Amino acid sequence: MDMYKGDSPVKELYRRLPVMESEDGELDEEERVKAIAGPLLSWFGSNARELPWRNNQEPYPVWISEIMLQQTRVEAVKPYFKRFMEQFPNVEALAKAEEEKLLKLWEGLGYYSRARNLKKAAAIMLEEYGGTMPKTYEALLKLPGIGTYTAGAVASIAYKIPVPAVDGNVMRVLSRLLESRQDIGKPQTKKKFETLLLSAMEQKEPGLFNQGLFEVGALVCIPNGAPKCSLCPLASLCKTRKKGLWDEIPVKSSKKGRKIEEKTVFVISGQKEEKEWVALRKRSDQGLLASLYEFPNVEGHVKLECIKEEPLKFGNILQILGVAEEQIQQVEFLGEAKHIFSHVEWHMVGYRIRIGNSQPESFVLADIQELEGKYPLPNAFLAYRKALFKAK
Repeated sequence: MDMYKGDSPVKELYRRLPVMESEDGELDEEERVKAIAGPLLSWFGSNARELPWRNNQEPYPVWISEIMLQQTRVEAVKPYFKRFMEQFPNVEALAKAEEEKLLKLWEGLGYYSRARNLKKAAAIMLEEYGGTMPKTYEALLKLPGIGTYTAGAVASIAYKIPVPAVDGNVMRVLSRLLESRQDIGKPQTKKKFETLLLSAMEQKEPGLFNQGLFEVGALVCIPNGAPKCSLCPLASLCKTRKKGLWDEIPVKSSKKGRKIEEKTVFVISGQKEEKEWVALRKRSDQGLLASLYEFPNVEGHVKLECIKEEPLKFGNILQILGVAEEQIQQVEFLGEAKHIFSHVEWHMVGYRIRIGNSQPESFVLADIQELEGKYPLPNAFLAYRKALFKAK
């Protein structure tokens, strides 16, 4: 992967970089960004991680990996990427995928709208592009779920189109390189960095240039803790390193506090023909966790003694659940759990309710063994799913 071994004008520039600034004076922002190409590509050629999606830089796997990597750690993505490519190896397979199968395969990655947008985009590609990905940055941008970052990554890596791909890692690296105190949470800051990079893009290998920036942000100019400046290929150009300001830069305005929602989760189970079932409910096809399955739940924290009563706050819980009191064999408190979404936190308490022969009609009665392989159940309910299997 090291394209810059031996003598070359680019490598000569790399050697001269520490001298250039001291002799020629302060570089402006555009000059500074342009100067990173040589050292960045040389470093990436020797330090790039072995990642499964880098073994095949065709547009489809590049796209899938980049969508999975949004809001998700690299190590967590690896097994998902492998399973996904086995099940949906091309655009056509993805376009024709059953949604529940797709969501089940995505289970645990979170942000399920990403998976739905993959299928929507694949359907458009199948209909309008013959099952291939569009070959221009502008056309990629028009697909569901693809913004400037993903379009830039696919276009530069798969098609060698010299366009930037600016994510959080890149914003951090450039902020420190330029000693920029512009808020990286604001769209205008991202737009500025995209413009700077567009004028500085390495023309022959823009994909390597972009990936090099991703890698520096992931491995060297890290988000938490001190950057590893002694390992950084951009150290001689970095204004923040020279002034020791890494703990002040990048600047990012604090997020608004998350909304807290209290919920009580009911794991209702019984037996039918020697098979144990558990009650599930399918969520609405709109909003948070759309179209996924969940354990029945109600707003607020219900106390154990309230389950068989009719407190004003919760209404008749058993009536809501469709369970007759005389059918209840056991009620077990499963403890508390918390799940954090981007804008809301669920603070939950849970109960296991075992019932007799009665089967609630308002729910899907899932064979417990099928829970793992068939029904997409979000990680928000992971603690109670674990309790269900632990009880067995």
